[in-house]
Amino acid sequence: MSKDRTSGRSGPENTTGDKSAKDTHYATLRRAHRDAKRERGEIPTPPPQKRKRAGADDWKPPALAPDQVYLYGLHTVRAALANPERKNIKLSATQNALVRLEIGPVEELGIPVEIVSPQDIDKVLGPEAIHQGVMLETRPLPVRRLEVLKDSPLLLVLDQVTDPHNVGAIMRSAVAFDAGAVITTQRHSPTESGVLAKSASGALELIPYIQITNLADALGELHRLGFVTIGLDSEGPAPLEGTFSGEKVALVLGSEGKGLRQKTRETVNALARLDMPGAIKSLNVSNAAAIALYAARSYLKT
Repeated sequence: MSKDRTSGRSGPENTTGDKSAKDTHYATLRRAHRDAKRERGEIPTPPPQKRKRAGADDWKPPALAPDQVYLYGLHTVRAALANPERKNIKLSATQNALVRLEIGPVEELGIPVEIVSPQDIDKVLGPEAIHQGVMLETRPLPVRRLEVLKDSPLLLVLDQVTDPHNVGAIMRSAVAFDAGAVITTQRHSPTESGVLAKSASGALELIPYIQITNLADALGELHRLGFVTIGLDSEGPAPLEGTFSGEKVALVLGSEGKGLRQKTRETVNALARLDMPGAIKSLNVSNAAAIALYAARSYLKT
């Protein structure tokens, strides 16, 4: 084996080893950076079909009790553990994920902590779940009533938006623009779940998610609480920015395909559109929600 004359280290053989170690180090850093961006919602999680794992076709979800919820993903679980309104049951994590959670001494959590393998979590969540090695068994958040929102100047109401990924993204925007709650129907809307929480990336713990039985009745109650309700409709008679009035605003958005239901259109105080000068005249509901929230916040500041 030759020696490097300038440093005394081994020659080409050792250089190859150093390069391999360095490549592994940088690959680890890149993965950590990419995971952090996904947790913050800055880049999307790869769709399931691109991450299909062995056993996906054979997996069947376990039967869950009505008050049983499994949350997963580093950011989601970290936010749930920090939420004093959560009643947590058990934390399951790989040794590496437990370190990455950065939650301090596990003895202070007050719940059992189980060290598991990724495959153990796959058996509960399914092989397609992007769980990052951590899963939290918990109870649903407490039910909230509309009357507690009377002091919030901005609310977001969803008329049967069914996709939990869209609702999760909407929650993130609602928290970003300091909305008081996301209100939706009990039917044809996602319940609290791991998919919804993962898509919300922590926002589920930061904003009330209120599910009501009758949307028209709920809008009537919001009117009594002093809210001006504005429904977003691509055929609305006026641009949204010229429709605002009053000191409290509740934005109402319809489902991904059908938009607002007729009863909802008849119940809101006003219908408005998002003016789009480009060739595309419609947006995903989560994108439309973010734009509408920005416009509402701009109005409320004046």
